[in-house]
Amino acid sequence: MSDRYGTDVLSGDWRVPRGGRAVATEAETGLVVEDVQTGYVGAIVSVEKAGGMQVVHLEDRRGRRRGFPLGPGFLLDGKPVVLTVPTAESHAALAAARAQSARTASGSRAVAHAPAKVAAGSRLFVEGRHDAELVEKIWGDDLRVEGVVVELLEGVDDLSAVIRDFAPSAERRMGVLVDHLVPGTKEDRIVRAAEKLPESRWVKVLGHPYVDVWQSVRPARLDLTAWPIIERGRPWKQSVLAELGWAHDTQADVARGWKQILGTVRSYSDLEPTLLASVEELIDFVTVPQED
Repeated sequence: MSDRYGTDVLSGDWRVPRGGRAVATEAETGLVVEDVQTGYVGAIVSVEKAGGMQVVHLEDRRGRRRGFPLGPGFLLDGKPVVLTVPTAESHAALAAARAQSARTASGSRAVAHAPAKVAAGSRLFVEGRHDAELVEKIWGDDLRVEGVVVELLEGVDDLSAVIRDFAPSAERRMGVLVDHLVPGTKEDRIVRAAEKLPESRWVKVLGHPYVDVWQSVRPARLDLTAWPIIERGRPWKQSVLAELGWAHDTQADVARGWKQILGTVRSYSDLEPTLLASVEELIDFVTVPQED
């Protein structure tokens, strides 16, 4: 027979908070937590003693920092935690674990103490400075080990001329990453024309479908569900910054906006698969010997 009044609300540990009891957690650098009282979310950047108390400093996704008293009142992945001062033992264990399974930002196995090779003849060309900075952040370690230099194209309008000037060969391959490489676009026509050059056998041109490399950063890194849609004719970067509520009037504003976006990228997992596939294939092409 069912109990019309339900279970006894006083049975069990009824004093446990709905979110669970707070768990002691060491305030390790990089841990993202939320201050319950203010709702402020940020990554731990430091813990220091100030005014006779321990203070944890958090940095939010816009690069702003705030300090909070170390201790209770924080959420980690939605669960309550009590932040404590990191111990020497935990630092040593963390360092050992990282050394054991160290990987580069691209996910490759890190080569400890490997000096950068003398620059090889092959090159990886990208359209602009922001593309180059993103490639450097994720694949820089890999490229230095292989001795591959990243060069700027400053647009692809003269791609055929750039290829002829570079004079690619079997020992001097050329990889090119193109923004907004979509069938029927201007970029697509330029690439198709370049592929007809005699030297094109030593050239691989790949791209991504995004208007700008900014869009290759997963929108979730900026707490977005999707990048803003900008109608044709409006300046794309400035318009995106305006939609985000960021300063956007000057070129310096654009530079600062990109710095904030790039700062959210920690590894290859923060980028869209389309960009990852293109860059990885280009790196393979300029570094791995292939049959003629």
